[in-house]
Amino acid sequence: MIKRMFLAMLIISSIVYSQEENEDRSQKIKGKVIDVATRFPLKSAHVLNLTSVKGIVTNRFGEFSISAKKGDEIYFSYIGYESVKLIITNDLLKNENLEIAINEKTVSIKEVTVKAHELVGVLTVDAKNVPNTTPTRVHISGLPQAYEVGLPESRNYNSPLAAVFSPIDFWYQKLGKKSKDMKKLKKLRKDDNLRNIMEQKFNREVMLEFLDLTRDELNDMLKDCRYSSRFIKKASDLQIVDAVINCYENQKTLNKGKVRQDVKRYKGKEE
Repeated sequence: MIKRMFLAMLIISSIVYSQEENEDRSQKIKGKVIDVATRFPLKSAHVLNLTSVKGIVTNRFGEFSISAKKGDEIYFSYIGYESVKLIITNDLLKNENLEIAINEKTVSIKEVTVKAHELVGVLTVDAKNVPNTTPTRVHISGLPQAYEVGLPESRNYNSPLAAVFSPIDFWYQKLGKKSKDMKKLKKLRKDDNLRNIMEQKFNREVMLEFLDLTRDELNDMLKDCRYSSRFIKKASDLQIVDAVINCYENQKTLNKGKVRQDVKRYKGKEE
């Protein structure tokens, strides 16, 4: 009787263990991305696993196949369409062919007022609209282009930390608490497939997801890192990723130098 109970317990334990092991193991998720209205497949739609930092694009039939496990967040996006984020469940893992239907974005057109100006041969320039600083240009690692940078704008921060640290140091301290997210950004930059995807994106949604920032906070951070408004507006998501990582790493290096100087001074006083 004891042997039978022991055998039953062993079988139950092995079943539970195998189930947990299957949940932790990545599986191939297959499916199709289509237009919700026309049901037409969307070629070259972006499919990213935000958890494992992997990504692919759909083929000409809108089909995709990506590795995922329970709890992973899969992000679907296509130019001109609303993005969709899907959390993988056991039911989705069992489904052999997912169908992701996405909507076109609705763009609200703002009212535009056109004012006529009479020119009399001499063009008068408003001095307020002339920039009082000449932007310099910087090179972002891994990219052939160079971009102009402006002077950081002064702003009032609500956090108590802002009264102690410089604006860039403020963002460094904030991002430092999210080291896993920064590691994801660095991993995203290294993967060739993901680099190609991010080079085509301009909506910042993946960045905001990883860093848990609002769009305004991301823009403020880039301004404090001395990137110009033109760069912030025109840069691809890949270029923004590089800019954030470079800004973070530069501040990290500066902070290490400050700490070393403080240690030397402290030792000098001791002596």
